[in-house]
Amino acid sequence: MLRTSRRLLVLPVALAVGALAACSSGGSAPDASGGAEGGVLRVGTEGTYSPFSFHDADGDLTGYDVEVVTAVADELGLDVEFSETTWDSIFAGLEAERYDVIANQVTVNDERRAKYDFSEPYTVSTGVAVVAADNDAVTSLADVAGLTAAQSATSNWSQIATDAGAKVEGVEGLTQAVALLQQGRVDVTFNDDLAVLDYLQQSGDESVRIAFETGDTVEQAFALRKDSELTAQVDEALATLRADGTLAQISEKWFGEDVSQ
Repeated sequence: MLRTSRRLLVLPVALAVGALAACSSGGSAPDASGGAEGGVLRVGTEGTYSPFSFHDADGDLTGYDVEVVTAVADELGLDVEFSETTWDSIFAGLEAERYDVIANQVTVNDERRAKYDFSEPYTVSTGVAVVAADNDAVTSLADVAGLTAAQSATSNWSQIATDAGAKVEGVEGLTQAVALLQQGRVDVTFNDDLAVLDYLQQSGDESVRIAFETGDTVEQAFALRKDSELTAQVDEALATLRADGTLAQISEKWFGEDVSQ
C-alpha cells in the first residue's frame, strides 16, 4: 500500500553555493554525523523534473521520487521536509548540510561513489537520445560527434554526450533542452528514457522524437553525505517497501510498470 508521511514541508533553496554554505535556515539544525535531526528527513530535489519531482496543477510538489522518499521517511517514522534547487546546485546543498539526502534520480557512478554515500537503487532505466522529429541523420552514438548537445552540466548524460564527441550546451533540465531542439539551436539531448517518455506522453509534443537508446542501463538511488548514519536506515526502509509491494505500486502509478528493480 502507498504510505503517507505525517508531515510534508517544501522550502525554497538559495541557489548560490556561498549562501548554501553560510546558512541553514528552516527545518532542524544539521547533524554532523549525517543522521536525521529532530525527527525530520530533509530532502533536496529539483521540483522541475517531471515525472520524478515537479509541481502539479494545484502547485503541490509530487512525482515518483517525491513519493518514494516520502514512503521511506514514513517507514522510518520521520516527517519529511523538501528543499528545492537546480540540479547543478543540488550536491552543493548536500555538502553544505542543507539537507540529508538527495531524491532526484541521481545516477550511481564511480565518481559520485567516491564523494557520497548511495542507498540501494530504487529506479533502473535506459539512456536515450532525443532529436528534432525531422532529423534522420542521428541514429547512433557515432553520429553525435561534432554535434551540439543540450545537457545539465554535471549530469551523467552530459558525460555521455561529451564522450560521444558532442559539444555540450548547458541547460537546467529536459524542458529547456527540448526548447533548444525545437529552435534548432542544438542537435540532440540525452536523458533518462522514463523522463522522455513521460514528457512525450504528457505534452503530446511531436516536434521531437527518440532517435536511439544509448545502451546504458543506469541505476538511480538516494545520495547522502559520506559515511552518513542514515544510509543503512534508508536501505532498510527501501527493502521493506520493496518487499511489501509499495515500491512496485508507486512505480506502476507513474509508469505503468515496476521500474524499481
